[in-house]
Amino acid sequence: METRELRYFVAVAEELHFGRAAERLGIAQPPLSRTIARLERRLGVALLERTSRKVSLTEVGSVLLAEGRAILGAVAAAERHTRRAATSRPGLVLATKAGASGDLLAKLLEAYAAEPGAVAVDLLLCESQPHRPLRDGRADVALLHQPFDLTAGLDTEILATEGQVAILPTWHPLAGRSCVRLAEVTSLPDLPPARWPGPGGAYPEGPGAEVHNQTQLFQLIALGRTTVVMPESSRAGLLDGLAAVPVLDAPPVTTVIAWPPRVRSRALAGLVEVATRL
Repeated sequence: METRELRYFVAVAEELHFGRAAERLGIAQPPLSRTIARLERRLGVALLERTSRKVSLTEVGSVLLAEGRAILGAVAAAERHTRRAATSRPGLVLATKAGASGDLLAKLLEAYAAEPGAVAVDLLLCESQPHRPLRDGRADVALLHQPFDLTAGLDTEILATEGQVAILPTWHPLAGRSCVRLAEVTSLPDLPPARWPGPGGAYPEGPGAEVHNQTQLFQLIALGRTTVVMPESSRAGLLDGLAAVPVLDAPPVTTVIAWPPRVRSRALAGLVEVATRL
């Protein structure tokens, strides 16, 4: 199996749409379709179920998606680590969503810097999907939030669990409540829920505003265009004119530190140890 075939398959599996996958890869759709069909014939299995209306993963395809992400991430990481070794500058790249985990991130960086043998930690602030730099080799480690970020195929350690709050403009009737239910927030006709890009970068269908970072999101909420349910720690970055109301039945959010599987690095192990200690 070639890495090119894996890249093509992972793109289709994440987009669940051949046209979007081809656009993402920068190729025409016919050769992409032929490559996936050739891969299925060689493996002797169906990786995708295709109808005139949709594309979905088979159970076997889900297995290859997880393995393919890990393999492609390992290849990219090997290239980056080799280049870094030539610079004689040891270090780590930590990916996190911009505006998220602010207090935890600051404490982690300060505590790790005080450790004997600590290396430089460069931050990669992502607008969304901070798990992706781990898979494509741009980052060594990431702070992720379950269930929003994909952690399948990554090694993780749990750092914290918290509830969620609805972020609303202060003038909205729900903003004065002590708590709300999830259905009350997600069914507001005047404030449709914000839409984040999916794993492949495409936005789900819906009336809510398309957002790509927390700063833009908060501005849109303050303008009365959308709303969102987020981890309770997001209170720290609220703008004037916004209120955070606890959502009683929203699932808890778990913050984890994650890294690619089978990675053995003393610097990475030290950073993970400090994170779990905090």
